[in-house]
Amino acid sequence: MERRISVCIWLILALNLFSRGAGNAEGDALNALRANLADPNNVFLSWDPTHVNPCLWQNITCNSENSVISVDLRNANLSGQLVPELGQLSNLQYLELCNNNISGTIPEELGNLTTTLGKLRKLRFLRLNNNSLTGQIPMSLTSIDTLQGLDLSNNRLVGDVPVNGSFSRFNPVCFTNNRLNVPPPAPPPPTASTSSGLISISFLSSLSIIFRGYVSNFHKELSSNIQSDL
Repeated sequence: MERRISVCIWLILALNLFSRGAGNAEGDALNALRANLADPNNVFLSWDPTHVNPCLWQNITCNSENSVISVDLRNANLSGQLVPELGQLSNLQYLELCNNNISGTIPEELGNLTTTLGKLRKLRFLRLNNNSLTGQIPMSLTSIDTLQGLDLSNNRLVGDVPVNGSFSRFNPVCFTNNRLNVPPPAPPPPTASTSSGLISISFLSSLSIIFRGYVSNFHKELSSNIQSDL
């Protein structure tokens, strides 16, 4: 009986240490961001590195397993640069850093890479618009299949806009007011397709013209025949 109790206690302690380790890893990643950003409005005031996990911090949202799913630092008057440690937030779904004065490049580690830092396989919304970001858009971002919302507008990004992977679903508005080579928008789909058994509008228009001409000629011939009979 005592042995079973000791085993249970050991398991509880092990699970506790595991959760602490996971929480501390995410806390370390967020503290790396905090250390790299100037914060005149003290939005990081509650970010206490001694906490078991960052779930009690302001602007941070966690799931039921105490893992970070949202970092919302919009309109916080932050300046500085992003850090590759953000790629350690493996359950992150929302990264909102728009309307600040963040400069530097977008870390490749934010993408779904095979490295230990690139684990953002669940990221759904990435908003970095209205900052001062420079450099190119990392191709690694295109491999985040879960990405549904993206806004990189109003920065100083350069180079080509990727069109593969998840970026194929985003329109040029997401990249405006940069120095990017934005591909033209895709043409609208045809209104009808003959391959599906539907007649196109242009074909109907041509058919209408032919029919009107036929009716006109028929009317002239009929009038001519009537006059000759008379």
